[in-house]
Amino acid sequence: MPSADTIILWVLRATWASLPFTAGPTFAAAFAGSDSLLQRGGSVALWALWAVTLVALLVPLSQTLAVVRIVIPAALVAAIIAARAASTTEADFSAGMAAIAIGVSAVATVLVLTAAIGDIFINGNSYGDEWRAPLKPPGPVLFGPLPLAWLATVIGGTAGPWLLLSQRWIAGAVALVVGFAIAVVAVRAIYVLTQRWAVFVPAGMVVHDGFALAEPVLFRRREISSLHAAPSNPSSTDLTAGALGLALELQLDSPLEVARPVRKQPAEMQSIGGLLFSPTRPGKTLNTARERRLIRAS
Repeated sequence: MPSADTIILWVLRATWASLPFTAGPTFAAAFAGSDSLLQRGGSVALWALWAVTLVALLVPLSQTLAVVRIVIPAALVAAIIAARAASTTEADFSAGMAAIAIGVSAVATVLVLTAAIGDIFINGNSYGDEWRAPLKPPGPVLFGPLPLAWLATVIGGTAGPWLLLSQRWIAGAVALVVGFAIAVVAVRAIYVLTQRWAVFVPAGMVVHDGFALAEPVLFRRREISSLHAAPSNPSSTDLTAGALGLALELQLDSPLEVARPVRKQPAEMQSIGGLLFSPTRPGKTLNTARERRLIRAS
């Protein structure tokens, strides 16, 4: 019997694979009446993005997580725009076609943003006897810089090609250079957020989080006194970076020196007797810790 996570992944793959049939007619109607260069170029671009994303879904890795979480929500926005554009053309088009395109794209977007998908992709890089618990994005980033970085990626990556295909050569050339430069910076920022996790290894637990630690730190099994849901007033060092929701508290038998990042300065050494971190699935993280005997079963 496949796990719930595996079912979610395969539903996402099937949903994305169906887009040429479920959303294709809407995009075709939206392009009706456009210049032939725009029709052909737009069609090629859509097919290319769909194919690249399908491959990324079939090869779940931490490196491909950023790809699917950028492109799939963008497909929902594109479906909405296409439905609006198609309604103004003389092509054979119906509200039902638009509803199907938007609905299927919305389902794919919801699924790709679930914790289960993040878990599967992050663990695609796991090797040996380890399991990685993805960490939640910092709260201040989640409701500001992250959506802006996604928007900059989508607009920066598409504005130039779209203007060029519309034969607006000067504006397109400028947008291509400037937009791609902005998109590269934004993609790198999004990618960094997908490279944060706590790793259970035979020796203990490693926290791999560039936001909170200058370098990954191994907390050895023999050094750990407890791992539990964080109380309302914890005394441990906060490494959650303001992430929302339930945090876990790892307490140590004795203080440990760790390197904390300091903006534009050398790392700062700090002695900690415990730490708070925020996995996307705290319940599964605790259960895995018990199964691996990292903590005592309660």
